[in-house]
Amino acid sequence: MNTMIDANVSGIVFNVQKFSVHDGQGIRTLVFLKGCPLRCKWCSNPESQRLQPEMAFNATRCLTAEVCGRCARACPTGAITVQDGMLRIDRSLCKSCFSCAAACPSGAQNLYGETMTVDKVLNRVEEDGVFYSRSGGGLTLSGGEALTQHDFALAMLREARRRHINTAIETCGYYPYEYLQEAARNLNMLIMDIKCMDGDKHKEFTGVDNALILENFRRVCDEFPDLKILARTPVIPGFNDTEDDIRAIRKFIPRRDNISYELLAYHRMGQPKYEYLGRRYAMEGAALADGLMERLRDIAR
Repeated sequence: MNTMIDANVSGIVFNVQKFSVHDGQGIRTLVFLKGCPLRCKWCSNPESQRLQPEMAFNATRCLTAEVCGRCARACPTGAITVQDGMLRIDRSLCKSCFSCAAACPSGAQNLYGETMTVDKVLNRVEEDGVFYSRSGGGLTLSGGEALTQHDFALAMLREARRRHINTAIETCGYYPYEYLQEAARNLNMLIMDIKCMDGDKHKEFTGVDNALILENFRRVCDEFPDLKILARTPVIPGFNDTEDDIRAIRKFIPRRDNISYELLAYHRMGQPKYEYLGRRYAMEGAALADGLMERLRDIAR
């Protein structure tokens, strides 16, 4: 594809995070794309799930209706009102015009999602080029699921390679194989979740069956034997936190020099975002047993 066409492709980004050291080799810039086909109960980025931009309200940053109240006055649909001196939001009335965010002086009303071109994103990424050259780092696409916006994500990977930017992607693997195949041609590293081998449990906790994910992983491992691949399993209480679960995944992952495997411990750092979005967090009170991760990591090794 023509380089100018790729550079001008646009998509919806909800965060550009610099100086990451946990999502690929070296110092990296993570670009988070909106949209995901999964609905994992433990998702730490709920703002990533829906493709469209959306509003969030962080009450701890609000100047209060008594002091400010600009968002309520700016809302054209009456979705934001003042009751007993407090702001109340009726999300069923919200038309996503984002007038409230534009009026809010404190950032309490926040917009998740911005339309950006590939060129604009990569210009941000290239600001830290000196750190990439010294550490072997570069760009990592994440989400949500970056390949939900496959035209945008693939154009970004192609253009990044033209600019000699090291590329990686974090992916759930749930989409047509052709998307993963095209991505792999322009990747230095693939980071892919293998969450569970039990299809019924996978659907219960993520909303989708795992058959397509497992098949895509098999195919990309076979077709790209020189691509560096990291398989990851987030260990989730009540879902995949038994020794049998991890043994089954370890058995599935090919033992090849280009493929590695790691476990990620469950955390609740994304829980406050559910409140900001007016949603309920499904894993309230869940926790991993003491010492469990050490035992499971021994199995994974």
